[in-house]
Amino acid sequence: MKILLISTNRTAFPMPLMPIGACIIAHSSELAGHTVHLLDLMFTQDPIVDIKSVVTRFNPDVVGLSIRNIDNVDMQDTTFFLDDLQSIVTAIRSGSSAPIILGGAALGGMPEQILRLAAVTCAVVGDGEMVFPQLLERLARDERFCDMPGVACIENGVFHRNSSAATGFSTTCTMPDYHRWLNIPAYLSQMATVPIQTKTGCQFHCVYCTYPKIEGSSCRLKEPGSIADAVVRFTAMGLRDIEFVDSVFNAPLEHAMEVCAALARIKHTARLQCMDLNPRDFDDALVTSMERAGFTGMGITLESASDAVLQGLRKGFTSREVHHAAAVVRRHRIPCAWMFLFGGPGETPETVRETLQFAKNNIRPKDVAFFNVGIRIYPGTELESIARAEGILVRPAEEMLAPLYYISPKVDAEWLHQELKNQMNSTMNFISMASIGHPLLPTMYRISHTLGLRPPLWRHTGIIRRGLRLAGMDV
Repeated sequence: MKILLISTNRTAFPMPLMPIGACIIAHSSELAGHTVHLLDLMFTQDPIVDIKSVVTRFNPDVVGLSIRNIDNVDMQDTTFFLDDLQSIVTAIRSGSSAPIILGGAALGGMPEQILRLAAVTCAVVGDGEMVFPQLLERLARDERFCDMPGVACIENGVFHRNSSAATGFSTTCTMPDYHRWLNIPAYLSQMATVPIQTKTGCQFHCVYCTYPKIEGSSCRLKEPGSIADAVVRFTAMGLRDIEFVDSVFNAPLEHAMEVCAALARIKHTARLQCMDLNPRDFDDALVTSMERAGFTGMGITLESASDAVLQGLRKGFTSREVHHAAAVVRRHRIPCAWMFLFGGPGETPETVRETLQFAKNNIRPKDVAFFNVGIRIYPGTELESIARAEGILVRPAEEMLAPLYYISPKVDAEWLHQELKNQMNSTMNFISMASIGHPLLPTMYRISHTLGLRPPLWRHTGIIRRGLRLAGMDV
């Protein structure tokens, strides 16, 4: 069959992200014998015109839409992306009656709500590289598919979501040819990195997170040697800046160490980074292995440095491990980005000050701290139950596509935003979610790329902010 895949994400903040899922689906569909065309909307000037054009020219038998995000999870300046989804479906329907299948990370969190909004054929909620080709076989034979593992659909007005446990899992790291499917020069000019997953699934139980629904609560591991092979292949293609995009890179710790060892054994010129490390299994041995493996940037997701908030978020670690992680970072050379999320259950003015004091005392000047306020509430999470019990959330689950955020009733939102602003005014390597969405950022990426700077650009946050301040601006 002729398969048209459309990567719908057009969000270039904090930087354009290569659509790893859509490329893997394109790769697996082609291996299954189908003719595939991938339309990436990231850099299109008029996506609706381009969609109509490719639908007319390609005349697909099946259309797959990859949806990365529902919204930008920014409480102060929320952008809702699914309005674009309805326009995209309408554009496809204007020139084709082919089945439309949804997929992507957004579907894991709210598949029923998105399916009802888009009014399409079905959604893939399991491992796409396994499920999608099997679904295509059913469609080619005109067979029923709503009973398939890893598929969600609405049949006779009733929503069905089938477990993906029986769909299988490949331990080999998939290596799609990004040059074939994407406008790689455009991505590189915006300092985008090449994404690789070393595993799927997440063993943690954070109250706000949808990862267990998207990928499962147990980790399925990729073979470390195949990960090293992927790095070699990508660098041979000229793609040297590679990012591991696991939900948590160092869990399980043993697998992360094996991946680092495999990378250290090969000769590669890649610049590696991972932005999702957990302080629970973070020690000198891990960071030393990462240095030997070729890592040039890392990120640690704390959310808070206060035990009361960490417990309320069910992060699975304590402030003792937070401080230990900071001590480990200081003993090594890899630049580090620290992620904080204010307003969780148990947050008070005292816990806010405790976390800010930690950041001020422990984050090196060459590193950066990212701060966000408010937690997006998703249906089916523990945070939804907490918000309903506290009277913060009264909206029914079927109406939760429109973003709603949680902030602890024990802290005033306006005070919290002002407190963060005061800290960022005096500390040049502290930035907020609003900074990540600054309209100057794409221009800064292009200039940095032209000057030969390499990701991660946040290593230069302090210098950039000082320069912009001298020019009468700030980020």
